[in-house]
Amino acid sequence: MDNNLHVISLHDLRKFFPMSVSDNLSDDFFLSEVRYGDMPQILNYPCRLDGYMAVFCLEGELQAEINLKSYKIKENSVIINVPGNIGRIYSIEEKQVKKLHFVVVAASSDFLSSSRMDYVRMFNESIAVLDNPCFEMQQGERAIFARYFELINELVKGGHKDLKQVLRGIISSCLYYAGSIWQDKLLNAERPDPGMGHSVRSKLVLEQFLTLVSEHHDKERGMAFYAEKLCLTPKYLSKLVRTASGKSGPEWIDSFVILEAKNMLKYSDMPIKEIVYKLNFPNSSVFYKFFKAHTGQTPSEYRG
Repeated sequence: MDNNLHVISLHDLRKFFPMSVSDNLSDDFFLSEVRYGDMPQILNYPCRLDGYMAVFCLEGELQAEINLKSYKIKENSVIINVPGNIGRIYSIEEKQVKKLHFVVVAASSDFLSSSRMDYVRMFNESIAVLDNPCFEMQQGERAIFARYFELINELVKGGHKDLKQVLRGIISSCLYYAGSIWQDKLLNAERPDPGMGHSVRSKLVLEQFLTLVSEHHDKERGMAFYAEKLCLTPKYLSKLVRTASGKSGPEWIDSFVILEAKNMLKYSDMPIKEIVYKLNFPNSSVFYKFFKAHTGQTPSEYRG
């Protein structure tokens, strides 16, 4: 298998994890317990999952990469992946292999949106502010998640006639609990400038701005476009974004573009001219200057 980017759906996950306990649910949700030897090979290669995924590490340790940043996943830790991110597992120490024990949970945006809590908004905001999708569970939190998982297992084995509806209720409860923990992590997270007053208004606008940038950065890099979408003036939008994040709007846009360019250069065989076209640069020269200004390397040097 090559190192090119693989886009996988929740339906694909069922093929990679055949022992899923959620086989009676639709492709909107996936839940599986994974031990060493069950880890699908495709996860060693760059993958973009069309959905939200949380990996709960119960035992063992490995190195994962999300959007070219490395994270250590160890016992009692959780790593969250949101749609659009590119991740892979790239290192498992030999002594850790037989210890590996994970629970993998994945859900589509539609599944999360069907719940009353806006998980999509919450997870995207948290990832943006924390800039670290990996956090450690407390022992009590791990114990509660374990009981949820045991209950789901028992329900599946019991073959209840309304299993799908029953499981949706249990899963929603689990998500509410996970959401409360995630919000606590967000509230306690270190901000770029702790002395800066982050109003509810500025945080909400930042969240909306980043959602739009994640969708349109390959075509639109001017603040006027995003300001119009949010019914704000470019100047006021820029002020709110900087207040909430400590970074300017153009800096956020550039960071999305650079990350996308790096992913294309590293995880595809796409010619640089095609990358220039896909990222809507007027020509290769402008792209080269932009990339080098932000990375210190030319695209060719980065690709190696």
